[in-house]
Amino acid sequence: LVFMLLCATTANAMTVRQLRLLEANEKNGKTYAGYYLVGVMEGLREATEASQREGRKPPFCVENRKLDPEMARSLYQTELKRNADSYEADMPVQLVLSAALRSSYRCTH
Repeated sequence: LVFMLLCATTANAMTVRQLRLLEANEKNGKTYAGYYLVGVMEGLREATEASQREGRKPPFCVENRKLDPEMARSLYQTELKRNADSYEADMPVQLVLSAALRSSYRCTH
């Protein structure tokens, strides 16, 4: 089931609702969800670095600050709590995590 869920989300990003269901209904759901969040965060980070290499303004700047994979879940959950009225269950996880990174890692230049 998890494999099918992850394959189904290849074309469409996993939603907040789908991530919650994965965590709640699968034996290793919390672990799988954590891996998904890390993957999304790393993808966003690579996209940001690519935009910098191309001379475009990045959406967030890590610079010399700490951003480790184990921070993905707390960034995501904090963003959902901080802006609970802004997110619906059918919005993509990527949208939430992207907003969390922009908020936590603002560019200073």
